[in-house]
Amino acid sequence: MSKPNMEQLAAAQKANAEVMMALLRTAFNGVERLTALNMAASREFFNNTVANAQQLLSAKDANDVAKLNSELAKPNVDKLMDYSRSVYDLVSSMQKEVTSVMESQYSSFTKSAASAVEQAKGSAPVGGDVFAATMQSMLNASTKAFDNMTSMAKQLSDVAEANIKAASSATGKAVTAAKKTK
Repeated sequence: MSKPNMEQLAAAQKANAEVMMALLRTAFNGVERLTALNMAASREFFNNTVANAQQLLSAKDANDVAKLNSELAKPNVDKLMDYSRSVYDLVSSMQKEVTSVMESQYSSFTKSAASAVEQAKGSAPVGGDVFAATMQSMLNASTKAFDNMTSMAKQLSDVAEANIKAASSATGKAVTAAKKTK
């Protein structure tokens, strides 16, 4: 292997290491945010459980206990939807960050590969142009596949976001209707 190829290999390895570090940083940040969200939800659940237990313990008779039980048994849909929305936002944000890193890496890869194919064309022995054309065709196909995958991921993200909004709207309407009937 000639010296320029070793330099290119070292540069490619360095670039790959940087991408891997960016992806790991994104993953650790996401886990940290998800852990904080879960800790906050757990703390709220614990505080609500303690408050509910205190209410039950302060009940004067069986009727009070029955009334409290029926009130406490109702799920808190607003809090559940807020939590679900927060988890969705976090996952969506992480997906966008990972996609951004992958797109920039893929762009860099395709430029390097195209440059290598062009160099190979210029110094190719007889019949090497067929190999270079094949490599160019494979590069074009992989670029198209990556573009399709990115587009599909965006569409899935849009569908999930629309579903979350629709569920939030329906839940809000149901809660409002339930409050009016009381």
